[in-house]
Amino acid sequence: MEKFDFIEMKVPAKPEYVGVIRLSISGIASRMGFSYEDIEDLKVAISEAITNAVTHAYSDGDGGEITVGFGVYENRLEVMVADHGGSFNLKEIKGGIGPYRNSEPVENLREGGFGLFLINALMDKVEINNNSGVIVLMTKYLAETGVGLDDDQISTRQ
Repeated sequence: MEKFDFIEMKVPAKPEYVGVIRLSISGIASRMGFSYEDIEDLKVAISEAITNAVTHAYSDGDGGEITVGFGVYENRLEVMVADHGGSFNLKEIKGGIGPYRNSEPVENLREGGFGLFLINALMDKVEINNNSGVIVLMTKYLAETGVGLDDDQISTRQ
């Protein structure tokens, strides 16, 4: 099996904790060598996913917790956001997850689900598991080394 590090965080389902998670993903992605643009995309995507989860947790009235998981692989970052507390059982999640399709009625997942379209546009792969609550699994691949070199050279020329 492919080796990876798994980081799990739980935060109260409150909007003021979105920034904490944004800082965390920024730090993890930066350590992995993601570009500035990719890190910004990751921050927007995770903000949307957490906002979805906060909205969902609040509508249930219990205020609960949001669990965020980061799977740090050699070539990609997998991010999971679940709108219920508890730890991730990775085998279970991977087994019960399916790709997010634009054809799915988004209302099933969240009122005014614009967030999912945005997440889908920013990430390389988006999957959803709504067996118990909603779990969004987002994947961003590390670009091949050397891809961004031309951009940097252009910006440094006087």
